[in-house]
Amino acid sequence: MPARLGRFVLRRFRPHLYVTYGVLWVLALEGSAVAAAGPAWRPSGATWIRAVSVVLALLFLRMLDEQKDLAHDRVHHPDRPLVTGAITPAELRGAMVAVTAVVTGLNAALSAAAALLVLAALGYGLLLAPLERLSPAVRDRPLLGLAVAYPVQLLLGVYVYGSLVAAGTVTAGWRGAALLALSACVFLHFEFARKTAWEAPPGTRPYSAALGPRRAAAVTAAFAAGALVCQVLLFAPRGPLALLPCLAAVLPALATRRFLAAGRGGWPMPAAIAFVVATHLGLVLRAVLP
Repeated sequence: MPARLGRFVLRRFRPHLYVTYGVLWVLALEGSAVAAAGPAWRPSGATWIRAVSVVLALLFLRMLDEQKDLAHDRVHHPDRPLVTGAITPAELRGAMVAVTAVVTGLNAALSAAAALLVLAALGYGLLLAPLERLSPAVRDRPLLGLAVAYPVQLLLGVYVYGSLVAAGTVTAGWRGAALLALSACVFLHFEFARKTAWEAPPGTRPYSAALGPRRAAAVTAAFAAGALVCQVLLFAPRGPLALLPCLAAVLPALATRRFLAAGRGGWPMPAAIAFVVATHLGLVLRAVLP
């Protein structure tokens, strides 16, 4: 089983993407929360527990999605591991139990609140599978599906920030809400970008099919603009240099122009990925510098 699970992780989890995103997200969120309230921030042992927990939670959700989408994949993605038998649902469920145990143990070392918050995110994820079975609308309408599924991501952000509050590292306030909104905007920009195209390939459910390509592009750009606004609200009082990471907003602006001018194909994904990485790296650098 370990070898089969390892092949599944390499193929469907793509550690170079998910691990990079998870770690950068935690460092950016924690660092910004601490630095916005006082001196420069430095990661601690608790920081790495949060980072590992978020990465493992993303893996848990990836394994859950594979099982949830099995019927769809049998028709449209017959090469996926669950469809071919490269791994079984029972093996994935066993791995999910192991991930839950590890995450719970790690966070119990931080606080009971941290453990409960991360378990709330995993628990919400588990509710999505029966909800989709019971509601064809949630399953088949991409925008409704996103509205129902997105709280998992939000709960992981609440876990990171809430565990900082529980530890006494930061005090809950409007900055926390603004940071969570910033994280949401960055994630949703990428989420809409990857499902915005002029044509819908067979077996896909892009947001642009529901909104139309131009409106989907406007929503994608609007989330990037929202991330910019959140950064200005949070960091403008620290002076012009604190706003230099906002230059990453040039990437979605250029991508929007290119997508609309092309009239075919999908959103330029290298720009969307670069925006996510550049924004989080900018937040981390801003947090560690005095």
